[in-house]
Amino acid sequence: MSGALADKIASGARITPAEALKLFKSEDIFTLGELASMAAKRKSGNKVFYIRNVHVNPTNICVNRCRFCAFSRSRGEAGAYELTNREIIRKLKKIRRQKNPFDEVHIVGGLHPDWAFEHYLEMLEAIKETFPDVNIKGFTAVEADHMRKKSGLPLREVFKRLKDSGLDVMPGGGAEIFHPDVRNALCPEKLSGRDWLKVMKEAHHAGIRTNATMLYGHVENYEHRVAHLQSLRRLQDATGGFQAFIPLPYQPGTEIGGRASSGIEDLKCIAVSRIFLDNFNHVKAYWVMLGEKLSQVALVFGADDLEGTVIEEKIAHSAGARTKYGLSEAELARMIGKAGKKAVRRDSFYRRIA
Repeated sequence: MSGALADKIASGARITPAEALKLFKSEDIFTLGELASMAAKRKSGNKVFYIRNVHVNPTNICVNRCRFCAFSRSRGEAGAYELTNREIIRKLKKIRRQKNPFDEVHIVGGLHPDWAFEHYLEMLEAIKETFPDVNIKGFTAVEADHMRKKSGLPLREVFKRLKDSGLDVMPGGGAEIFHPDVRNALCPEKLSGRDWLKVMKEAHHAGIRTNATMLYGHVENYEHRVAHLQSLRRLQDATGGFQAFIPLPYQPGTEIGGRASSGIEDLKCIAVSRIFLDNFNHVKAYWVMLGEKLSQVALVFGADDLEGTVIEEKIAHSAGARTKYGLSEAELARMIGKAGKKAVRRDSFYRRIA
């Protein structure tokens, strides 16, 4: 890495896509980590955020059968399931009875071929009525577009009704890699990268804050990653609606196969993302896919969010993630503290919870 580029990053100046590509290709992982740590401190100081959350995956029946997804099933296939809204409420009540508190319900599932748009609205309303103290983070851009098709409504109206029914924020899933060549190899049935960005832009205009992701380590190259990050940075310049960016390492237990990314590659992706996405307030180390120990190291490579307790996550584990099905609040706080950081419990909007 050149001294001039390091000085530019240290000053807080915006780097170009060409410079981001140089960072991805650099072998100087220690300088890269130091610079990313400086960028994170400019945003969050010494704080690292976490949330007490529970994942709900209402169904794995999906009209898309993406090659990198080991979670989805077709109707009638072994392992296919669909939860009723009553079953979802019973599940959440049981989790609370087991003394697993949560401040956020995270909802992501398959694109069910038969569920009407109203079913999702009723799901949100039932959760809010039963747990008025929680935030709901729900539905990827892909799911929102599916709701648009099922309802025949414009996206703007879809988001208005979701928000009125209790949706607080949206996760960033379904972004994968935006480049059409990569997307066609991974998930040709899924909405395009350009359309993913359009859906998120509409969500932001509707007043719904969202996250953004990038699935890496499969068939893409560094140029594809940089182009993906550039698209996100450009949209954030326009709307300011993204809260956090989450780099997601590909899990090889899928139809595509291959190998998991190395720890060095994972840390490099966290660091470059933190430096390049200067208009994102937070970069998340998703411990479910990175593993607890590497996620802890990521906290000194630019990440300032460790996600949360993540009770009963299924999608990443279906693809081969070997981490626990949830961490306790004490475990998260200990991981953060051992990294020399201050643990801050947050809500879905990154507001501190005492």
